[in-house]
Amino acid sequence: MTTLSRWMRTLAGAVALGASFLATSAASAQTAENEFDQVFAAAQKDIVQGPRDVKLSSQAVLHLPDGKLYIPQPYAAKLMHAMGNPGDYSDLEGVVFQRGDDGWFATLRFEKSGYIKDDDAKHWDAADMLKSFKEGTEASNEERKKMGGRALEITGWAQEPTYAADTHRLVWAMKSREVGAPANEPQGVNYNTYALGREGYMSLNLVTGLDDLPKYKGEAQQLLGALEFNDGKRYADFNSSTDKVAEYGLAALVLGVGAKKLGLLAVIGAFFLKFAKIILLAVVGFGGAIMKLFGRKKSETAES
Repeated sequence: MTTLSRWMRTLAGAVALGASFLATSAASAQTAENEFDQVFAAAQKDIVQGPRDVKLSSQAVLHLPDGKLYIPQPYAAKLMHAMGNPGDYSDLEGVVFQRGDDGWFATLRFEKSGYIKDDDAKHWDAADMLKSFKEGTEASNEERKKMGGRALEITGWAQEPTYAADTHRLVWAMKSREVGAPANEPQGVNYNTYALGREGYMSLNLVTGLDDLPKYKGEAQQLLGALEFNDGKRYADFNSSTDKVAEYGLAALVLGVGAKKLGLLAVIGAFFLKFAKIILLAVVGFGGAIMKLFGRKKSETAES
């Protein structure tokens, strides 16, 4: 059985926040594969290979490291949809893959929230934040079930919220699973990293399997370190006389964004649990297509 077939079999019957997934028939599997290939074929001329600088809106630049591939919009959103990810991608800048078959990918977004004050990071309590996540998730389970989703439970931090005041970088990751799921069932995880700027924040979200997080979180940290705001857009460039200040601080950013990713806000689909695991399998399954496109593009570059 191919990886794609295993992915489609895993996909069978899975529902996240009422979003119906693809059927497991051979025809459906072929359709999914074809859609993915079509997106990559259309995006080929726009795929960026590191090392190279990638402009992100008018806000920042990503110094894309060697060995990484960057797929920009509009192909990034189409790629996410092709992998079975519903949702609004209007703020998505692009998607980063590792060249080859490593089991992760990362999404890059910019949220024009305004300047986020970071003074509450000195006083937050990770245990209280975890409790809030758990209580909110439990309270939302009935609504989640009405939407066709499955009850979720929070099992702990994969990484407690950590903020570096000198670089204005925030990192955190939450563990969750379906209620009643076997303890040994593989879990997906979002490793969330943020870079604060003058007008909002860049989020770099690495998606992988929970067991693989120790192996791959360095990739997210490398990308976060390679992210640089433009002159005039840096956190230190804030002007209290003219600039918009966000209505929330760092703790609310973690809780609010986390709530969206858990489905506490019904308008957004989650990337966790089986969903993240499904995406992981898809990325591994389509690694050959990525490499094939990379090889062709490298050949074209050499010829030119």
